[in-house]
Amino acid sequence: MTDDPLPAEHLSPLAALVDEVLAGVGYEMAAATDAIDDAVPGYGGLFDPATTSDELRQALEDLLASGVTQPPVAESTSDTFVLYVDGSSRGNPGPAGAGAVIMDATEDELARLGRPVGSRTGNNTAEYVALRLGLSELLARYEPRRLEVRIDSMTVIRDVWGGDDPTEPGVEAYSEAVRTALASIPEHEYTHLADSDPNPADALATVGADIAAFGPG
Repeated sequence: MTDDPLPAEHLSPLAALVDEVLAGVGYEMAAATDAIDDAVPGYGGLFDPATTSDELRQALEDLLASGVTQPPVAESTSDTFVLYVDGSSRGNPGPAGAGAVIMDATEDELARLGRPVGSRTGNNTAEYVALRLGLSELLARYEPRRLEVRIDSMTVIRDVWGGDDPTEPGVEAYSEAVRTALASIPEHEYTHLADSDPNPADALATVGADIAAFGPG
């Protein structure tokens, strides 16, 4: 996993705690959800309406105090990878999340990553965060020489691969981080996904947006 948690936009204290747990498990969404569900008392869980904010906050604080660990990194026999990324924002701006799925050359899933981005964040920012999330974890876990990024955001594509200036205010730092990450991969290209194309990162971005919508807590 990355050495330091990736930066987030404005999040409520409760959503920020969830993001800390996610960072501790390498942003593996399923691992974080399972750990949180186990820590919540009774039969509640992260998204159970019966779980109160106080219960969830206590569970998150207990988890962080005990120390969460990343699941074992899935092995890859190749230096060629596929990365699906997607961002989601409800209201644009609104609660936003980012998702990324790392696959090997045969398109077997190696990691399913997700996180909240911000409580009032635009979709383009979420797309940049999703790409940064995927690249950060890919480089932390493997030594890629070839990468295909599958992404539906033409805004990000025009910036990162087309050389256009970022059009979304405030994304310059994300854009720079993405360029730096890609510069360490000898061969990389993108595939633009149409709205009708399947994207396994979409569901993870949606869960991230659900987390970003959590109240003050």
